[in-house]
Amino acid sequence: MKKVGVLGGGQLGRMMIQSAMNLNIQVKTLDPDPNAPCKATAHEFVVGSLNDYDTVMEFAKDIDVLTIEIENVNTDALFDLEKQGLTVYPKPDHIKMIQDKRVQKQFYIDNDIPTSPFVLIDSIDELNNHKDMLPAVMKVGKGGYDGRGVQVMKTEEDFSKGFEAPSLLEKMVDIDKEIAIIAARNENGEISTFPAVEVVYHESNLVDYLLSPATISDEVEQKAKEIATTLVTKMNFIGLLAIEFFVDKEGNVIVNEIAPRTHNSGHQTIEGNLTSQFDQHIRAILNLPLGDTSRRSASAMVNVLGEKGYTGVAKYEGLNEVLQLSGVYIHLYEKHMTKPERKMGHITIVAPTKEELFEKVDAVKKNFKVIA
Repeated sequence: MKKVGVLGGGQLGRMMIQSAMNLNIQVKTLDPDPNAPCKATAHEFVVGSLNDYDTVMEFAKDIDVLTIEIENVNTDALFDLEKQGLTVYPKPDHIKMIQDKRVQKQFYIDNDIPTSPFVLIDSIDELNNHKDMLPAVMKVGKGGYDGRGVQVMKTEEDFSKGFEAPSLLEKMVDIDKEIAIIAARNENGEISTFPAVEVVYHESNLVDYLLSPATISDEVEQKAKEIATTLVTKMNFIGLLAIEFFVDKEGNVIVNEIAPRTHNSGHQTIEGNLTSQFDQHIRAILNLPLGDTSRRSASAMVNVLGEKGYTGVAKYEGLNEVLQLSGVYIHLYEKHMTKPERKMGHITIVAPTKEELFEKVDAVKKNFKVIA
């Protein structure tokens, strides 16, 4: 029986375990939080730092394949484990590249992957040299996550809000749509892409909900799939790669960011597609045949975030109302404490038509609340 080690014990790992169990695969997880979502479902749950070299090395002693559900891990340990013969997917050099948005963007330029114009900034004082980039978005190179480490700059007055850290300044794109595609590649070189989803963001730069299919032309979808396939091929990537795109008002498709793991933009695949992103990730890292990614129907995913103004033991309002709706599936992450905008779960929705899908999305958003 194969044993997979997962760095990170959050909700992504929890859903990965549910897929692995169906193939009799044992999963061992590492997380600094003793009450992380994976605790109740992992075959082995180890409490420890993802960034401590010795902890990661010790964790990986008795596993067959090491993977991640979060990028913020000690890559020095991963490189050494790989040298010792352990299978590590995604590869350590890919994780290291994606950990730094500056290196990530340079990779796009070097490999003719369409992306927005940018300059590298080492300190806030340098912003005055790049007024021609306005309006722009400043992103800290390392450590930004879920909207943190990102600052929109429309005028020179906004320069004072910049980051005193190595960052990049991207020219703002005249966005028509934000879409995402999840691609997978296994050791045999087999590549598969999921249909594009449309991503609608919350005011805090967190995903509010997703729609599948995205309201884009076949041409735009084809462009995005071609870019996704080129990316995993040029990277020689193995595993699951989530690719976030901007579609501008002229129909150009450009890469915004990538993540080397299962991703929020793929949650609707659990009920909406023949193969879920979590199933596909397990298949890819174990070099199994990749699954059929076709849609079962139109689908959506609504993020369940802690309501503003509430911190404490989580309580869920609207459970009965939502469970009465057909084609609506609640996925809670076993996080006991809520705080404003904490990801507490998601709800997937399937429907025969987009009209019915929108009605159910509205009903879910209106009724389901996390309070304390």
